[in-house]
Amino acid sequence: MKVLFVHQNFPGQFLYLAPELQARGHDVRALTDGNNRRVLDIPSVRYSFTPEPVLPAQTRLGRNFTTHSDRGVHAARAALRMKAEGYVPDVIFGHSGWGETLFLKEVWPEARLIVYAEFYYSGIGQDVGFDLEFGQAGFDQVMIAQSRAAHLAQSLLHADEGVSPTKWQAGTYPRALRRTISVIHDGVDTSVMAPDPEASVTLPNGRVLRAGEEVLTFVNRNLEPYRGYHTFIRALPEVLEARPEAQVVIVGGDEVSYGSAPEEGTWKGKFLSEVEGRIDMSRVHFIGKVPYQTFRSLMQVSRAHAYLTYPFVLSWSMLEAMSAGALVIGSDTPPVREVIRDGKNGLLVDFFDIPGWSRVMTEALADPDKFRPLREAARRRVINAYDLRTVCLPRMVALVEG
Repeated sequence: MKVLFVHQNFPGQFLYLAPELQARGHDVRALTDGNNRRVLDIPSVRYSFTPEPVLPAQTRLGRNFTTHSDRGVHAARAALRMKAEGYVPDVIFGHSGWGETLFLKEVWPEARLIVYAEFYYSGIGQDVGFDLEFGQAGFDQVMIAQSRAAHLAQSLLHADEGVSPTKWQAGTYPRALRRTISVIHDGVDTSVMAPDPEASVTLPNGRVLRAGEEVLTFVNRNLEPYRGYHTFIRALPEVLEARPEAQVVIVGGDEVSYGSAPEEGTWKGKFLSEVEGRIDMSRVHFIGKVPYQTFRSLMQVSRAHAYLTYPFVLSWSMLEAMSAGALVIGSDTPPVREVIRDGKNGLLVDFFDIPGWSRVMTEALADPDKFRPLREAARRRVINAYDLRTVCLPRMVALVEG
């Protein structure tokens, strides 16, 4: 078959699926943004898109749809050029988040269209208004948030099938759309993300951390409230006081992936300043964004790994940490509790309970043998439900080939 993947930052969620289909003999190509600088092994076509500044007073609630539908137009025009050269895909598999799939059925009505339905924005009940520290969600904010879903609904309505990585994320879609969505996770390569008692990580200051040592980790693409950085950093003083040998490694950049930026500076600096003088900075290591190999080794040496999130998209890193043998302490929020059972294969703490986070992280660092069964159960959970080779990839392949 001819299979076209569409993702502005390809491969994205198709990192494993695209080469697997290519290896199975299919003609696999990609349509992606011209600003995507990744080196791709899949033949690709790039479209050029520079978003025009959107004037809120003019676009009002349609501001988000304006930007994403404009991207969809540019993607469709690139598709028209492909069609003019004789290319007609049998299956199109695209991420709906940025509007790229909106008009592809107008170009290739005969193709079957699958959209990656990652998350459906809602005015209330999910990420908006969850963290009251940053203000109540006024009605205007609720309307703006709900309107952000317009292009997501249109994308799925025009598709033949949707795919979502977790049941909770699929459930964020309205009932009429939810019926078209299959729940298939992207998958974790458990043969790569596996425990290694010989693992070690060399920090930028030259210090070497080894498996078995007292290491607490926190990982996110960027350090921001959506992923609980503020709760984690506020819980650290008590942990470091109680555990004088503990080393804390924090992975993440200073940009904003989700939500809004602080009024000045960075979220990292804003919340770090709150605990200034109360934590031993020689034992707290901010190492920025790291290569995947470094992340893997860090999860293998981690004695306790904190993962927090608003009710939002589940990070790959949480499942990968579980697979690598780390004890994951997660926020008691969906979709975390879809994966972690408190006291069975990990620990759950209320997102806002800073003393609770301090206590649980301290206990996890103090007595690793007590929590060894949870670490082992966590890895089994990932192998049984989220393994790339035996569970997720075969289901994805069957969906596309079917």
